[in-house]
Amino acid sequence: MLTNRIQYQIPIMETLPSKTKDDELLARIRDGNTGAFDDMVIAYSPKLIQVAYGLLGNRQDAEEVVQDAFVRAYNALADFRGDSSLETWLHRITVNLARNKYHWNKRRGDGVNISLSEPQETDRQEADVDLPDSRLQPGQQLETEEMNANILKAIHYLPEKMRETIVLRHLDDLPYEKIAELLDCRVGTVKSRLARGRELLRNYLAALEEGKDLANLKVDDSDD
Repeated sequence: MLTNRIQYQIPIMETLPSKTKDDELLARIRDGNTGAFDDMVIAYSPKLIQVAYGLLGNRQDAEEVVQDAFVRAYNALADFRGDSSLETWLHRITVNLARNKYHWNKRRGDGVNISLSEPQETDRQEADVDLPDSRLQPGQQLETEEMNANILKAIHYLPEKMRETIVLRHLDDLPYEKIAELLDCRVGTVKSRLARGRELLRNYLAALEEGKDLANLKVDDSDD
């Protein structure tokens, strides 16, 4: 399975704030309590960075996107009606900003910047692709590193809708219902994108093993 072949992790709070605590937090923020906003950032930033990193493949870009997401959330708090949870609202802002950043990087010609050893802040949280076990033989370790790199590369060549769905499900471990809410689609559409995305990943990995250029592969990214 994909999740067994590649992992990148940010330690996350075991339990995110409940709706009641979110309501209290929002009330404190709206009352001008700056400490309450800091509490929101501390509670949600690790998970949001994980989401952004999965979509962008770059730690610095992910941190910038999440910082911008919190700024936008703060400025829009007056308009937040609570139709969705605070967590979902922050996720949606982050996904939209990460999507814009991804397209901006492509237009600028940066391509996908993927590293097996992203810079870390060891005293806070880390976002990294797990390196192979150091006890592996050199040949086995090199093979595992190459496979991890190929999987990440293949993910970032998926059509946008499939890529986002694959990342949110397999790298961020979100349930179908949450993904559907974030991407504004049906649960059935999420499952369809996952199935087709997995099939494409298998094809991409086979192509990479044969030395083919993924940029030349054409796929149908419709939701039909």
